[in-house]
Amino acid sequence: MSKEVSQESIQKIENFVAKYCNKTGTTTHPDQAITEAVVLGLARHRDTLGKPLCPCRFYPDKAEEIQHRTWICACDDMQIYKYCHCLLFVTQEGLPITEYLPEDHDGRKTYGLVQDPTPELGRPLRHKADEREEERKQRLS
Repeated sequence: MSKEVSQESIQKIENFVAKYCNKTGTTTHPDQAITEAVVLGLARHRDTLGKPLCPCRFYPDKAEEIQHRTWICACDDMQIYKYCHCLLFVTQEGLPITEYLPEDHDGRKTYGLVQDPTPELGRPLRHKADEREEERKQRLS
């Protein structure tokens, strides 16, 4: 796989990130290196896979994963819980919002309770939280 990433994809991802931050009331990570790394990963996946698949996860088969849509940015966890694994969409302090996660979720265990400073924004798939929690419990059992 080429390490080159097209400027077109970088620009499209940067535009998406800016718009999504406004839409959700989040901000990008205060450490610019984190934001740049995630943006480049998303842009690289856009170039190689045709979709901005989350670069912060391991996929045995990326092409198959795209069919599920779960980890295409903005991923289901961001749209349901307003929680970004990549730390791309965070609070001003650089923390991912964990307020809506189940209490035993790894993100909640790692970061504690991080409240949503803009609860009126984001979470268009919040109605799927119960369904997602049931799926997660089934995987753990």
